[in-house]
Amino acid sequence: MDFELIQRLVAATLIGLLVGVERGWRQRAERAGSRTAGIRTFTLIGLLGGIFGAIAKALGDPIGAAIVLAVGFTVFSAIFAAFRLRENEQDKRFGATTMVAAIALFAIGAYAVLQDAVIAAALGVAVTIILAARDTMHGWVAKVTWPELRSGIVLAAMTFLALPILPNESFGPFGGVNPRQIWLLAVVLAGISFFAYAAAKGFGVRYGLLAAAAVSGLVSSTAVAVTAARRAAAGEAAPVLFAASAMLASAVSFVRTLILIAALNSEIAIRVAAPLLAATAAALAFTYLMTWRNLRAPSKTGFVLRNPFSLRETLGLALLLAAVLFVTRAAAAVFGPATALAATILAGIADVDSATYTLSQLAGGPLTPGLAALGLLLAVTANNLFKIVIGVALGGRTFAIQLALGLGISTAVGAVVALGTVAWLFAPG
Repeated sequence: MDFELIQRLVAATLIGLLVGVERGWRQRAERAGSRTAGIRTFTLIGLLGGIFGAIAKALGDPIGAAIVLAVGFTVFSAIFAAFRLRENEQDKRFGATTMVAAIALFAIGAYAVLQDAVIAAALGVAVTIILAARDTMHGWVAKVTWPELRSGIVLAAMTFLALPILPNESFGPFGGVNPRQIWLLAVVLAGISFFAYAAAKGFGVRYGLLAAAAVSGLVSSTAVAVTAARRAAAGEAAPVLFAASAMLASAVSFVRTLILIAALNSEIAIRVAAPLLAATAAALAFTYLMTWRNLRAPSKTGFVLRNPFSLRETLGLALLLAAVLFVTRAAAAVFGPATALAATILAGIADVDSATYTLSQLAGGPLTPGLAALGLLLAVTANNLFKIVIGVALGGRTFAIQLALGLGISTAVGAVVALGTVAWLFAPG
C-alpha cells in the first residue's frame, strides 16, 4: 500500500475542505441546493484533483499524464462553469470568483499529489485568505485614490519586473557601479515612503502631530523638522508640540538607521547599536517631558505626507547615493580613508541614508568597521546639528530652543555612551 499517495490524497481533500468551509460560511444563509458549490463540493473538488494527479502519476508517461490532466481539467472546468452560469442567471448577477476558486482548487489538488503537498497546502491557505478578505479588499479599493494605486503598481513593477532583469555586476573603476544595487536601493526607498504614507493615512490627522511625526520619521526626519518649524512659526499649535514632533521623528530615524545599517553591514550595527539606542531613549524621554502637559492643546492640522512617492525623486535619490558611494570610494583610493570619511559625514548633514549606505559598502575595504561606525555616528550628529539650524532659521525662538535642547541632550547621551564603549567601537572583530 502506497502510504505516501494516501497522505497526498488526504492533503488534497483537506485543502478542498478548507476552501469549502469559507465558501459554505459565506453562503450559510442560502437554502440547500440553491448554490453550485459549498463545503462538500469543494472538498470533493480537492479530492478529484488529487485523483487525476494520482492517475497521471501512475501512467509513468509524461505525455499520457499531460493528456489525462488536460482532459480532466477541461471537462471539470466546463461542467462547473455551466452550473455557475445557471446560478448567475438565477441571481441576475455576474461573478466568477467561485468558479476561479474551484478551478484553482482542482489544480492544487493535482499538484499536491504530483509535486509538493506542503506548497499545495500553502496555496490552499492563500486561496482561502483571498476569498475571506473580499469585504476588506473591496473596502480598500473604495478608499484608494488613483495616485496611491499608481504608486503601488509602480512599486510592484520596480520590484518584480525591473529588478530581476538588471545586471548584478559592477561597471567602472574604484569598485564601479552596480545597476541592480542602485535599483534595489530605489525599491527600498520607494517602499519605505509608500508604506509610511499608508500608515499615515490609516492614523489620520486627528490622532495628532506626534502620531504623524512618528510615521513620517520613517521617511525623513529632516522633512518633519522643516515642516514643524514652519508651522510653529505660523502659530498652528503650541511650538513645544511641534518641537516634540520633530524630536519624535528623530528618535524614529535613529532606530530606522540602526535597522538599515544592520541589514547592510552587521559589523557596523554591533558597534553603533548602544550609542544610537541611548540617543533614542533620551529623545523619547525628552519628547515625553515636552508633551505630557500639552497633548490636549488644539492644533489646526497635523503633518500630512504627500502622495506615496515620486518615481523621479526616488530614482534621483538612489543615483545620488550611488554617486556619493563612487566619489567616496575614489577619494579613499586616491587620498586615503580619512578623505572618504569626511565626505561621507558631510553627506549625512541632509540625508543620513547616504552615509549609512556608503559606510556599509566601505567597511572592510577602504575603511575598517570601527572607522565606518565612527563615521556613521558623526553623520547622525551632523544631521542633528542641521535640524537645529533649521529650527533657528525657520521656527522661531521657542521652537528653536526646545528643539536644540532636545537634540543636544540626545546627541550628548549618544556621545557619552560611544566614548564609554570606545574599545568595543574599534574592536578588530
